Amino acid sequence: MIAQINSDYIKTRPIKAITRLISYALFEGRPITTKGRWINPVMFSLLKAAATSHRQFQPVHKPIFILGTGRSGTTILGIVLSMHKDVGYLNEPKAIWHLIYPNEDIIGNYSREHAQYRLKAEEVTDEIRQRATQMFGAYLSVTGSKRLVDKYPELIFRIDFVRAIFPDARFIFLVRNGWDTCHSIANWSKRLGVQVNGERHDWWGVNDRKWHLLVDQLVSTADDLKDVVEDIKQCDRHLDRAAIEWVLTMHEGLNLIQNYPDCIYTVRFEELTTAPEETLLSLCEFCELSLDKTFLNYAYHTLHPVPPRVPFELNSSIAHIFHDTMAKLRYNG
Repeated sequence: MIAQINSDYIKTRPIKAITRLISYALFEGRPITTKGRWINPVMFSLLKAAATSHRQFQPVHKPIFILGTGRSGTTILGIVLSMHKDVGYLNEPKAIWHLIYPNEDIIGNYSREHAQYRLKAEEVTDEIRQRATQMFGAYLSVTGSKRLVDKYPELIFRIDFVRAIFPDARFIFLVRNGWDTCHSIANWSKRLGVQVNGERHDWWGVNDRKWHLLVDQLVSTADDLKDVVEDIKQCDRHLDRAAIEWVLTMHEGLNLIQNYPDCIYTVRFEELTTAPEETLLSLCEFCELSLDKTFLNYAYHTLHPVPPRVPFELNSSIAHIFHDTMAKLRYNG
């Protein structure tokens, strides 16, 4: 499906399909694992023009960022929120973030220069703030949207950076059962991983770029993982790597809940899919989104419970840490 649009999406609110196509073609960028990368030079030219324009675009008021581990339901939550009458939704606009801060590209979509997983508030300059507000403001203006929803799971490691740009930002921390998330990551990488000009492009970046950055910058400094970092470096199975990424992300989210309780809201994927209306009403209240019956009706007909995946045997170096994290998140067994 182009831009995650299907027939139900078009029937519910046709104008939203146009908004999604604009988002997909002109603002999100095409990553390394997809086709159509020929559009990237055109898109970057338009984004750079917006970033340096003297025009006053739509103000970016209380932007909403969806965080978590990839393949944990972040996309479907973003698509459902995109149906809200006030929302403009960007699905992992890594092209915009690359122009905001060039060394943020951990995958290698647009750059092979050194990249940082974590970005701090002190790295935000007036120029960075200007570029961000102009590009996101241009997006809101072009799509006629009042509120921005940006789904970029890795921003969970960059909260301070984002807040330094958008002090009134709201963050949604999406949590999903670790077994299910790991299975989904592994299946995605096996299904969509490709060889291009002698390079491997998959979930772990260009020739494992993301994996190496994750180990060097996150695992090596994590209290519960740094003692087994040498064992983790040897992990080459998608499931084990996914388990490590999930643990790191969940620990980061749990810490953020304690440090920033006023701007972070936790959504459990299982509750989102079994009780969508109740979950989304609470979420919209937190994000200060107005009541929208069409949006809620679309969610009710779109979100359905997903059968749980079976557990698998984990690398012995990380098994106890994974199980401890599951327990902290109230997942039993």
